[in-house]
Amino acid sequence: MVSLGDIQAARERIRGAIRQTPVLYSELLSREAGNQLFLKLENLNVTGSYKERGALNRILTLTEEERTRGVITASAGNHAQAVAYHASQRGIRAQICMPEYTPLVKVTATRAWGAEVILYGANYDEALEEARRRCRAEGLVFLHAFDDPAVIAGQGTIGLELLEQIPDLDALVAPIGGGGLIGGIGCAIRETRPQVRIVGIQPQALPSMEAALLQRRVLMLPAATTIADGIAVRQVSERTLELATKYVEEVVTVDDEEIARAILRLLEKQKILAEGAGAVGVAALLHRKTTLRGKKVAVVISGGNIDVTLLAHIIERGLVKDGRLVRLRITLPDHPGGLERLTGIIAKERANIVTVVHDRAYFDVHLGEAKIDVTMETRGADHAEEMMRRLRETGYVFERVR
Repeated sequence: MVSLGDIQAARERIRGAIRQTPVLYSELLSREAGNQLFLKLENLNVTGSYKERGALNRILTLTEEERTRGVITASAGNHAQAVAYHASQRGIRAQICMPEYTPLVKVTATRAWGAEVILYGANYDEALEEARRRCRAEGLVFLHAFDDPAVIAGQGTIGLELLEQIPDLDALVAPIGGGGLIGGIGCAIRETRPQVRIVGIQPQALPSMEAALLQRRVLMLPAATTIADGIAVRQVSERTLELATKYVEEVVTVDDEEIARAILRLLEKQKILAEGAGAVGVAALLHRKTTLRGKKVAVVISGGNIDVTLLAHIIERGLVKDGRLVRLRITLPDHPGGLERLTGIIAKERANIVTVVHDRAYFDVHLGEAKIDVTMETRGADHAEEMMRRLRETGYVFERVR
């Protein structure tokens, strides 16, 4: 088991090389969640996630002979970047096995930090097996992303910082992938202040720790995909399960739609960029998934390395769900002036047309008519409803495309 002393030693070991990340109180998100929310911004580390803490602590425990041999790890992205950065800073050769689906932003960043990247397998577990094979074949030192006492102790330094930054903390909410983060933080906090509650959040698609806690044993879950790719772990370890059993009071799950909404809320309301794994805690609190109510809660924003294409999709989908981006399929007389009359009504309602697509052959269009898809920006759901009411009053037949 990792001890409080291990975490305190890790903090001294990495001091000066890892920044103490700030804590931000969010008035807006607190109102929505029904708790006082404090955001621990681990996305502001050099490589964009908390993983630097554990990776550096482990690297600093290497012997001179191990440094000469070089290191290897498997990661969906953030541990990869952390190992690559801190190994290259110390002249240590690093190989990283990453799943083939890993977002390009994480692959590119890992290579940029000086590591050799091997894309292998459909998920983290397959990449892990390849890393172990290469470790044996090439005599490298394996640095596990979460099942390593030094890595867990490094992640636990977040807990020590939080107790100093929020002395009267009631609860800590953190993501769970393999369990190293919440195990380390749980130990640091509960061994210092036992009354603080520890709550873990997992993606609904891969609740590996939740399943392990229920069955009281490590389980391998079927492969699944989630936008929280940084915590898409099919199996926790015996070590992290033991830590979670001792320190974690509650584990809940969130689905991808809830995660996407949290990413958008953080970006729009707090100007904070979080990846899927980094937003799961906020997602759980905004959707009232935990039993926490009216508490002073710290939420770990564990990383901000999100693929820009995915971010664009999340923003667009979020606008649609909020009614700020509306698409109507409208039946229109196919003669001169028909479109002009329609756009005049839309303009009068102060909606902004983004795209217009005509169709005269599909959607059972009658001769002499056209179907047009009009995508518009509105001020929100109420504005969209008012605009649609006006179109009905003027005789237009349409359906809303969702």
